[in-house]
Formats: sequence, C-alpha cells, structure tokens
Amino acid sequence: MPDIGTFAGVAVGLLIAHQVGDHWVQSGHQAATKDRRDHAGRIACARHVASYTVVTASTVLALWGAFQLNITWQGFAAGQVMSAVTHYWADRRFTLARLAALAGLAPFYALGAPREGRDDNPLLGTGAYALDQSWHWAWLGVAAFLTAVL
Repeated sequence: MPDIGTFAGVAVGLLIAHQVGDHWVQSGHQAATKDRRDHAGRIACARHVASYTVVTASTVLALWGAFQLNITWQGFAAGQVMSAVTHYWADRRFTLARLAALAGLAPFYALGAPREGRDDNPLLGTGAYALDQSWHWAWLGVAAFLTAVL
C-alpha cells in the first residue's frame, strides 16, 4: 500500500540528488557538448544522464534502506527510468527550446542568452536554465510518485 511518507522521502531525496548530479557530477565537456545535434552530443548527454542516474538511484536506495521505505523494485525502476528519459530529452536543449516555443515561452527561454553578434557572457540565470530546472523538478515529482505507488 503506497504511503505519503515514502513519496515525500523519495521526492526530497531526488531533488537533492538532482542538484548534485546535474551540477557537481556532470563534466564540463558533457555540459558543453550535450546539445550538439550529432553523435558526440548524444553520447555526451547519455554519459551525463548515466552519471546523474547513478546519483539519483544511489540516493533512493540509501533512503529505502535507512528508512525502510515502502518501495518495490518495480517502483524503483519505473522512477529511475522516468527520471533518466525525461532528463535526457530536456538536456538535448533543442527539444526543450521547441517545447517552450510551442507553449509561447520562446521569449522567456531566450532571457539572458548571449545576443546575436554580441560578446555577451552566458550565465546560469537564463530563461532556458529556469525552464530546464522546472522541467526536471516536475518529472522528479512524477518519478517519486511512481517509486512510491508501484
């Protein structure tokens, strides 16, 4: 029987693991290459998502053991697959940019990006970064739900 404590514990754990996996574990090469529309971009993104998933899976496994959470192996696998697939999809960047455009959010997505023909410095505080992170958090919520209820 699913319980809210398992969902809450997994959700908090995934959000913490997300910050570590997405920012500390990802290599500079992966961050700079994963959006390329070629084999190198796909490989860089896959490697990032693999290391990211090691962090999220390890976190959920540690919480499961330490707190005797009500998780099944099916729920664990479903949550990790949901997280990994949606993370890869968004981190290819052109996919999320396309979704933002379809949702009428292209101007928000472009906030803070270097301007065409200018030597602007890119920074983390962009609309693209905000939409990327909110996408990940939303799907981590779904992953926590699947982990807790399956």
